[in-house]
Amino acid sequence: MAKEMIAMLLAGGQGSRLYALTQKLAKPAVPFGGKYRIIDFPLSNCVNSGIDTVGILTQYQPLVLNEYIGNGQPWDLDRLHGGVHVLPPYQQASGSDWYKGTANAIYQNLSFIERYNPQYVIILSGDQICKQDYSDFLKFHKEKGAEFSVAVMEVPWEEAPRFGLMVTDETDRITEFQEKPKNPKSNLASMGIYIFNWDILKKYLIEDEEDPQSENDFGNNIIPNLLRDNRKMYAYHFSGYWKDVGTISSLWEANMEVLDPEHSGINLFDDDWKIYSRNSGMTGHRISASAVVENSMITDGCRVEGTVKHSILYAGVQVAEGAVIEDAVVMGGSVIKSGAVVKHCIIAENVVIGENAVVGAMPEGETNGVATIGPGVYIGDGAKIGPNAMISTNVKDGEEQW
Repeated sequence: MAKEMIAMLLAGGQGSRLYALTQKLAKPAVPFGGKYRIIDFPLSNCVNSGIDTVGILTQYQPLVLNEYIGNGQPWDLDRLHGGVHVLPPYQQASGSDWYKGTANAIYQNLSFIERYNPQYVIILSGDQICKQDYSDFLKFHKEKGAEFSVAVMEVPWEEAPRFGLMVTDETDRITEFQEKPKNPKSNLASMGIYIFNWDILKKYLIEDEEDPQSENDFGNNIIPNLLRDNRKMYAYHFSGYWKDVGTISSLWEANMEVLDPEHSGINLFDDDWKIYSRNSGMTGHRISASAVVENSMITDGCRVEGTVKHSILYAGVQVAEGAVIEDAVVMGGSVIKSGAVVKHCIIAENVVIGENAVVGAMPEGETNGVATIGPGVYIGDGAKIGPNAMISTNVKDGEEQW
C-alpha cells in the first residue's frame, strides 16, 4: 500500500559545537525543555501532521537515541505498516559503511523508501527545535506544482551570511541558491527541511552517487543540480518558532525561551500541538517549605529545598537547602549540594555540584558566556568554574577552572 508522504529524519549529527554535552550522545538525543529531547520535536511534528512513516538515519553515538526511540510508541509510531524505523549505516558489498553526506545517507536507504512507494518524501533535520505543520507545507508544494520545495525563514539581513539562502521571484520560485555568501541577495534562510517528489529525489540521488567529485550533500550538490536543470523549485515561508540549537549559547537561549511562551513563540503547554516524549516514569516533583522557586520549569522527580530562579530543572534533579540556581539549565539526575551557586550555565545529566561550589559566576563587567559541565562530572566542594568554562572531567575540591 503506497503512502502519500513519508519522512526521512537526519539524526546522525555529531554536534561537535556542543562539546561536553555530545561526547557520548548524538545531538538529537540531547535533553531539552525539562522533559524532552531534541528529536521529540520533528517526531511530534510528523504525528501531528498525519505522517505515520518515519526513517531515522543515525550515525554518531546512536545507542541512547536508539534506546529512546524504541518501537516509537510514545509518538504513536508503532505501526504494522509504516511506523518509525532507525536506519544506521550498514556495510554493503561495495564497502561503504558510513554516511558520507546528507544526500548519501538518503541514497543508502532508497530501498526503505521504495517499500512504501510514496508520492512525496519530506527530509527533516533531527537537531532543530521547531513546531511546524508539515501538511500545510505539502499543500503548498502541491498547489505550486513543485518538484522540490524548501522551508525558509526570514532572518535579519546582518545574519544572512551564516545561512544557505534561497533567492526567489515574486511567485516564490527559487532562482538561485547561495551557501553562506559574503554578499547575500536574499534573507530567506533554508531550514534544511525539504519536500521532494519521490521520482525526482531518486533520480538526483542516483546521479549524485555516480559523480566521484560530489560531496553527496543536499546544500552543496543536490540543490545546485536541480537549479542547473531548471526544475520547479519553490520556497515555503515558515513563520513559527525555529531554532538550530547547534551551539551552547543557542541551546541555552532556547531553553530559557521555554519559560516565556507568550513572547518567544515556543509553547510546550499547547494541547492543540502536543510535543510527545518518552517520559521519565518518575514520581512528581517536591518543593519543600524552605525552597524559593520563581519563573522556572521543574520536572518529574525533582527535589527542591534551595532557591531556583528563571531556570529549567530536568527530571530527578536535587537542589539542597542553601543552594542557588539562576538562569541555568540543569539536566536529569544532577545534584546541587548545599551552599552551591549555579548561574548562567548548562549542567548535563548526572552531575554532582559539591557544597559551596560556584559554577558560571560572572566576573565584573561581563554579560555573556555559558559555563558547561559535561555528563557524569563531579565538581568538588568549594570549586569555582568560570563563565566560559567547558568541563568534561572531574574538578577537585577548591580547584578553580576559568
